[in-house]
Amino acid sequence: MTDALLSAARKAGATEADAVAVAAEALSVDVRAGALEHAERAEGVEIGLRVLIGGRQACVSASDRSTRTIEEMAQRAVAMAREAPVDDAVGLAAPDQLADLRDGVGLELEDGRPAPEPDLLLDLALRAEAAALGVEGVRIAEAASASSMTRRLWLAGSNGFSGGYGRSSHGISTVAITGDGTAMERDWASESRVWAEDLPPPEQIGRLAGERTVARRGARKPPTGTFPILYDERVAATLIGHLLSAVNGSAVARGASWLRNDLGQPVLPAGFDLTEDPRLPRYPASRPFDGEGLATAARRIVADGVLQGWTLDLATARKLGMESTASAVRGTSAPPSPGVSNVALTPGTASRDDLIRDMGRGLVVTSMLGASINPTTGDYSRGAAGFWVENGQIAWPVNECTIAGSLREMLMRITAANDLPDWRSHRVPSLLVEGMTVAGS
Repeated sequence: MTDALLSAARKAGATEADAVAVAAEALSVDVRAGALEHAERAEGVEIGLRVLIGGRQACVSASDRSTRTIEEMAQRAVAMAREAPVDDAVGLAAPDQLADLRDGVGLELEDGRPAPEPDLLLDLALRAEAAALGVEGVRIAEAASASSMTRRLWLAGSNGFSGGYGRSSHGISTVAITGDGTAMERDWASESRVWAEDLPPPEQIGRLAGERTVARRGARKPPTGTFPILYDERVAATLIGHLLSAVNGSAVARGASWLRNDLGQPVLPAGFDLTEDPRLPRYPASRPFDGEGLATAARRIVADGVLQGWTLDLATARKLGMESTASAVRGTSAPPSPGVSNVALTPGTASRDDLIRDMGRGLVVTSMLGASINPTTGDYSRGAAGFWVENGQIAWPVNECTIAGSLREMLMRITAANDLPDWRSHRVPSLLVEGMTVAGS
């Protein structure tokens, strides 16, 4: 399929081209009140073509794989590219830059299981729902679901690259509700794994959703003032995500990053490393090569608190006079752009409970409710919910508050707990941040 796309692109007049084909099969089951509510099976193939002509590029995509469609795609892409503005930074990788490993061997990205029968997923979802309803105080389970998906990707370019791999994904989730009317509260639990055998039991997921929900009964606004805030590990990755966005080569090249002048400078406290490893077996974002065919490798984004480098694809690397970090990600309808895969932050030695005890009075945040982030200045404001802490102990649940600060200052004041989560693409422990503004009652 990708060979046919490249051939059509050459015939249409493209100087360079690359092509992506993605095939996916997915099955999901939702239950409610002990019965099947919705089941969906989907499968399909998407193809994408990028053509380059003299520093101009264009991308097109389709779900039809006929010869006629492929020829029309190539002709349309070439016509679009000829009208596009010139960007001397765009271009395929040189042959000597391309990855040697061109499949997923060794990364265990597929568990090899046949597609599950709907009855199996139905059983998992029903067991999760029953466990949530078994928690005293849960009124209803708003949703419980189980899903399975297999996705296969192939990338080829006129530079000689051709490779691909498959990936499986399995998930279980539950949402529970307690209370009525204005006193109604909800919470959730969800887990996903590359290998089905690595999933926790559905009863564990459902029970956790129920327990989290019941703990939110009687939520009210917190006081207003300046307090320490503990980002629970459920949401701590969002805080580090703002740092990752600021070191993304696209933002840096545009001058739209609050860290654009901080390469080689402290951005986290001493002792913190922020690492990326795209080749962790069985991890959801692992991949042998990036979206431009370059070999992925482990790297340190931050070492001992100091920013080591940007996240770069080929185009942003050329604009900044640097080398790509093999960080290109792409779909079928857009050109490559920089992105990260499996990221981990150094955990601390104290437990989450220890940090709560030491904070004395403040807020534990367990969910975020929207955002107002200035990517150029790092000004930060987000809606939040969680639990108020008095005398080092959780006192009551909190909703409808706003937390604010400066990302630069916040990240330099973090203390990490020892609860580094596993199996996630962004592994970040609970983080205590001193001196943030809380706007509540």
